[in-house]
Amino acid sequence: MSPRRTLATASLGTVAVLVAFTAPLANFNETVAGLGAGHRGGTWVLSSMSIGLGAFLLTAGRLADDYGRRRWFVLGSLLLGLASLAGAASTDVTAFVASRVAAGAGGAAVVAAGLGMIAHAHPDPLARGRATGVWGASVGAGIAIGPLLGNYLSSLHSWRDVYVVLGVAGLALAVAGRGCPESRSDHRARLDLAGVVLMALGTASLLAGLTEGRAGWARPVTVVLLAAGAAMLVAFVVVEGRSTHPMLDLGLLRRPAFRAVNIAGLATGAGIIALMSYVSGFVGSALGISATTAAWLMLAWSLPSVVTAFAARRLPEAWSGRARMSGALAVITVGQLLVLGVGTGSGPARFVPGLLLAGVATGVLNAAMGRESVASVPPGQAGLGSGANNTARYLGSALGVTVVSVVAAPAGAVTAQGLVDGWHRAVLVTALVSLVGAVGVALLGERAPRPQPASVLSER
Repeated sequence: MSPRRTLATASLGTVAVLVAFTAPLANFNETVAGLGAGHRGGTWVLSSMSIGLGAFLLTAGRLADDYGRRRWFVLGSLLLGLASLAGAASTDVTAFVASRVAAGAGGAAVVAAGLGMIAHAHPDPLARGRATGVWGASVGAGIAIGPLLGNYLSSLHSWRDVYVVLGVAGLALAVAGRGCPESRSDHRARLDLAGVVLMALGTASLLAGLTEGRAGWARPVTVVLLAAGAAMLVAFVVVEGRSTHPMLDLGLLRRPAFRAVNIAGLATGAGIIALMSYVSGFVGSALGISATTAAWLMLAWSLPSVVTAFAARRLPEAWSGRARMSGALAVITVGQLLVLGVGTGSGPARFVPGLLLAGVATGVLNAAMGRESVASVPPGQAGLGSGANNTARYLGSALGVTVVSVVAAPAGAVTAQGLVDGWHRAVLVTALVSLVGAVGVALLGERAPRPQPASVLSER
């Protein structure tokens, strides 16, 4: 029963993290009003969890491999739960944003360690493929549940309620995680403290700079944050290249399979996820569609992704991971292009065909990335593979959301027609990102090496 318990616990953990990530999309206006946040504070409300996730995913994956995946899953669940409860109790935007960053850090440990737990519990290649399909479905499930739960609880009582629910869920996951078997790499390296610090601070500074940049790119705080982030990430590459025990072995970048899955993650974040992050706000502001309807509209994309992630295990084994990721990104491109042509009088049904098609392909993509992120790294480094892939996804999301906010709503685009014109520009940009990702995966990747049988794995 332990493989099933591990799969269920890790997948539910991923659902909780994605619910936490997407919940503010549905009750954004109520949250901003309740905190007295204003426009600039509202930007931080939406972006703060991305900072925690992006800054700690890679670090959490490596620490989980070296010091125990169950241990880091439990610690991450505790932090996610406690931070969510702190967010529910926040009375000002600064405290709320701090709680969301902390929740992102906890969520990073849950996601990275959870996929590593699944990989260890399913050493057989076919079983692992089925299990990572379930994990991929949990990504779509969290995205589907988050806006609906946030909207429902907000309309029923308060925007704070969803964070109370997440707090309880995080603490329950910590208890459930303790019942899963422990696993770690058989060859634990010394802690690369310099790499940990530079990656965390560099990524956090870069993401914070992108968030601040939406209020003005020439402002000193924006320039300093972006410059500091870039400098620290360059220093990270230098330090890792010289370290005898690097947090990230830069030699992995020479693996075509590793490059392919992380290109796919980056394109997913900067493409379809960035566009979907803008949908709720756009349909409300430009088309007068209610928040409840917008939440259900998101379901047209996320629900099919759950179904196809489950069904992806039935795809022919001859279809390599590269082919699945590249093909899925190409179909996502088509789905995005189908939502062009929206007018000021369009209703929610106008979006459904394109979102359904993109959702079907997103499920296949999530399942393939879950499998290939584990298969593209050496045995014993599943947490690192998961952390790297999800770091690429959330960095891409932060970059994509920033670009979408600039091209979709430039100064002066306050009329409904102006917002619709901006929507068309945003769709073209994110569709182009998805297409470039599809081509990049096809050209730079190759069939990922199959996971070795259980008898030759060097994990315990």
